[in-house]
Amino acid sequence: MNISENTVVSLTYELHTTNQEGQQVFVEKADEENALVFLYGVGMMLPKFEEHLTGLTVGDEYSFELSAVDGYGEKDPGAFADLPISMFTEQGAEAPNVGDVIPLQDNNGNQFRAGVTAVHEQTISVDLNHPMAGKNLIFAGKILSVREATPEELTHGHAHGADGHEEH
Repeated sequence: MNISENTVVSLTYELHTTNQEGQQVFVEKADEENALVFLYGVGMMLPKFEEHLTGLTVGDEYSFELSAVDGYGEKDPGAFADLPISMFTEQGAEAPNVGDVIPLQDNNGNQFRAGVTAVHEQTISVDLNHPMAGKNLIFAGKILSVREATPEELTHGHAHGADGHEEH
C-alpha cells in the first residue's frame, strides 16, 4: 500500500539542521522502537513533509530537505517580548536562565513555549518563534508500515498507533 490520504504511516527519521558554518547538526530521531506514527493528510504534519512521502511504501527509504519557509517559517523579528520577572518568581521560584525554554499561555488558554534570551532586573526577554524557525530541516528515514485508517481514527483525526489499537 502506498502513502496517500487517510492512511496511517509509521516511519523512522533523523532530523538535522545546519549551523552557521554549513555543517549538519543532529536535532532528533525516531527509531523502529519509537517510530513516528501519524494519520496522513489531516494536517498533523508539515505539508511539505507529507508531500515528500506521498506514494512511498513499506521499506522505502527517503531523504529530503525542507527550506525554513516550508518548515516552521522564517524567524519573525516581531516575535520577541519582555515579560515581568514577577511572572516567574511570585511563589518563590527562581527566575529562568538564558537558554531555558519556558511554558507560556496566551489569553485564549493556548499553551506554547518560548526561549529565554536575556534576564534583566525587572524583565525576562523571550523569543516566541518556534525553535526550528529560520532553519532548513533535513530528514532521512525509512517507511515501516502503511495501512488504511480505521473509521474511528478518521473521526478522531489522528492515528491510534501503528496497529490501530492504541487507546486514549
